[in-house]
Amino acid sequence: MKYVDTKIVFQELPNEITLAINISGCPCACIGCHSSYLSQDIGESLTKEALQQLIRKNKGITAISFMGGDANPAYINKLAEYLYHNYPNLKIGWYSGRDKLSEEIKLDFFHYIKLGPYISSKGPLNNPNTNQ
Repeated sequence: MKYVDTKIVFQELPNEITLAINISGCPCACIGCHSSYLSQDIGESLTKEALQQLIRKNKGITAISFMGGDANPAYINKLAEYLYHNYPNLKIGWYSGRDKLSEEIKLDFFHYIKLGPYISSKGPLNNPNTNQ
């Protein structure tokens, strides 16, 4: 699994300072996706060591959210389990474009999970009708 970039965000997880990790190789092809470049197989490997470096570089975060990773939910779960056990003060989130939660995801390791494709008619995060 690869990630392309990261960003500190404030809306994706309520009341958190979140390090959003944009994961490539997305198979969902949501209509109106604002990050369609993430469908490509690009970026750097997202390993436990890479997560450690990202956490060290981003002091002050209160959460990490995996943005994508639908091609390999078992690996998302493995990374979440690692964070859960090694960084107990961080909240863990996952944005998935799938309609159903993979059986490979163990809810115990996540504080937030958003399921479903982006639906443009429901608006962006600041719209009360959003599905995001």
